[in-house]
Amino acid sequence: MTAMAQEPVVTNEETLLNGFFALETPEGFKAELIEGEIVVTPPPDNNHERFFSRIVKQVLTRSCTDMDVSGNKGIVLSPGGLYPKNYVIPDATFVPSDADLFGLPGNWIPSDAVALVVEVTSSKPYRDRVIKRDAYARANIPLYLLVDREKSTVTLFSEPVDGDYQTIRTVPIGKPIALPDPFSFDLDTSDFL
Repeated sequence: MTAMAQEPVVTNEETLLNGFFALETPEGFKAELIEGEIVVTPPPDNNHERFFSRIVKQVLTRSCTDMDVSGNKGIVLSPGGLYPKNYVIPDATFVPSDADLFGLPGNWIPSDAVALVVEVTSSKPYRDRVIKRDAYARANIPLYLLVDREKSTVTLFSEPVDGDYQTIRTVPIGKPIALPDPFSFDLDTSDFL
């Protein structure tokens, strides 16, 4: 009796990951893999980009640490909760310039040197408020800034420990919010109005 060659076992997770990487999105759209769900997001509206632009401008001119920023850089978040990894594209990713993460080959960077991620809510704010927040905390992203357009608030999540942020500070849009080290300045949200 001869042994039958066995087909390699492909898990649902591998199938999902392969499908995610093979996905072709229309120009301007972004695709993310978050907690086992492929999420495709349309291009942001002008109001969304206004928040993005004002945050980036302040961080790049006022931060005490020289920062690189990307508004379209994918981050591999590990561990990924129910799934080993999440592949997210924050609205803004800030990395100390000396880390040179944006000089790495490929489309995705590791999360270990990321200093701050920023999300501006869009049509599905729950994803930014809860799902991404949890994923960023589990990956030990030190600072997560959430601009919640529906609630007219800005929230800074910091000090990730055991998969959750220990410090949460929320201010109404229009009030300053302190960005700790390595930024060390008060983000002025009055120009968000």
